[in-house]
Parts: sequence; C-alpha cells; structure tokens
Amino acid sequence: MDPLTQGVLGASLSLSASKKQHLLAAGFFGLVSGMAPDLDVLIRSESDPLLFLEFHRQFTHSLFFIPFGSFLCALILYPLFGKKLQLSFQQSWLYSALGYSTHALLDACTSYGTQLFWPLTTERYAWNVVSVIDPAFTLPILILLVFAMLKRNAWLARIAVIWALTYPTLGMIQRDRAEAVGWQLAKERQHIPIQLEAKPTFANILVWKVIYETEEEYHVDAIRVASSIKNYPGEAIAKLNLSRDFPWLDLNSQQGKDIERFRQFSNGFLARSPDDELSIIDIRYSMVPNQFNALWSVKLSPTASAYEHVEYVTHRDNSSESRQLFSDMLFDF
Repeated sequence: MDPLTQGVLGASLSLSASKKQHLLAAGFFGLVSGMAPDLDVLIRSESDPLLFLEFHRQFTHSLFFIPFGSFLCALILYPLFGKKLQLSFQQSWLYSALGYSTHALLDACTSYGTQLFWPLTTERYAWNVVSVIDPAFTLPILILLVFAMLKRNAWLARIAVIWALTYPTLGMIQRDRAEAVGWQLAKERQHIPIQLEAKPTFANILVWKVIYETEEEYHVDAIRVASSIKNYPGEAIAKLNLSRDFPWLDLNSQQGKDIERFRQFSNGFLARSPDDELSIIDIRYSMVPNQFNALWSVKLSPTASAYEHVEYVTHRDNSSESRQLFSDMLFDF
C-alpha cells in the first residue's frame, strides 16, 4: 500500500490501544513505525537492477521480523521523542510494535506479493482484495484518525481499525464474484484454466482484472462487479517460452538467472512483450485491465556477456485513451 495508508493505519492501531494521556505519542509512534518496513526500498544496486525487487517486501515485511523491526523503531524514536512525550522505552516499543504489525498484513491484501513468513519460505502472499492506492479505503481511516487525535478519543481510532478490517472483507467478496465470472467465461470458451486470479484495478473494488492461464496462453478480461455484472473481453498472449522466444539465450548466464528472479517476483505471470521482442513483461498489471500493456518489464541483450544483468524498465501508460477506457469501465452504470 501507499505510505499514507500504511502510516495512518499503524497510527490508528497504536492509538486505539493507548492510554488517554499517551494518545498523541502513541499515534506518532504508530504512524512512523507503520511506514518503516518500506525502508527496504533503499536496498538497491547500480549493477544489479533486480536487487530491489528481491528485497522489497522481504525480511522487513516478515511477520517474524515485527519484534525486531519495531525494536529498532523504538530504539531510534525513544531518545528523540519518547522521553519528551513522557513514555517509557517499553511503552515506545509497544506502540511501535502495534504500528509496525499492520504493515505486512496490509501489503498482503494487495496483488504485489509479500513474503510474510520469510525466512521459512520465500513465497509471496497476495490476497488480491485491495488496490495499492484506494481512497475509499484510506480516507475514512485518515478522517477518523484526525478526529481521534483532536477529540482525544481512542474509540474513533478503533472504528478506523474496524473499517480497515471491513473494507478488505468487501474486497474479498468482490474478488470471489469476479473470479466466478472468470471461470464461467473460460468455460464458455471451452478453456480449462490451470490457474485463474482476479486482481483489483486502480483505486476501486468495482472493476477487476481477471487473468487465467491455459497450456499455451494467458487470457485477460475486465469484470465490473456491482449490482449487475458486466464483462469486457480482453486479449490473449502466449506464455513465456525461453527456448522458443529467446533461442540464443544461455540459461546459465546472468540474464538467464535474472529471468528466473523476475519469474519468482511475478509469480510466473510472464510473456514476451508484443511491442519489443527483446523484453519480457509482467502481465499482472496494466492501466486498462483487459489489456497486456505492462507497467514493468526486463529487457535482454543478445550481445551481453555471461555476467551482465538484464535491464529493468518501468512503463507509464498515462495516455488519455487508456484513462478514458478505464474510466468508461469504472463508471459504466
């Protein structure tokens, strides 16, 4: 999720469990600690463009790391602010732990993938119930948090926490409805999916991107789930096949290893780009949900040495045409 949502949810949980005289202090510690796990984005390498993908949402987001991560937050925040706010170190650690504990679970509600149980497993958990940015989720929490601090009323923060549990539950219901439509569409096309997933689109839980995998292809459709169901048939694309798509590639080279790293990050949803024969795209994300216009990819080079990395490329589909297509789906009443 975005930093604002992470911060205000962390603040809400710590504030909801605090004593009245500690409300502001608890909210501050929860706010900072709720955002702290994303400091893992600083783990980067100029020579290895995929390093940040491996470490983002990894050990700092593990449920096992909560005691250690929150301890580090308290260790830094207590001498700077805790003493002045008349907190003990134990209280500082408690409020930091409450804020820190919300982060990974909230991230797992999105479709990006979070390593909740690292180091026991590197599996990325993605429950696909909330978009990484969703004002309908964030704004009520923010408003309730502000009033909780102004009114010095912890119950308003508790209501914010209840909303933070309720909205993903609504998202889960919507996701399941979208997946049911996806399975029906596949059946009508006489396809037998190997796997099928519905993912929330930007800033809403009405329009869903449904992806399913067959033996040779990925298929994508947009499904609008409201009082009535509407589907917007989409595209199909051949699954990545390295021996067919890149016959010149040495799988033991660094580029070959990088593709496997990218595959693990994307949960296997890879295809060769239809726009660039040297690029491999992560098909999970696109501005228009029934298209494969990917938001990021890796680019290979036939002339690269055995030790050279792939190039990581981000794409920003901000064209007016794409925005209009998405808007037409979202507001198609």
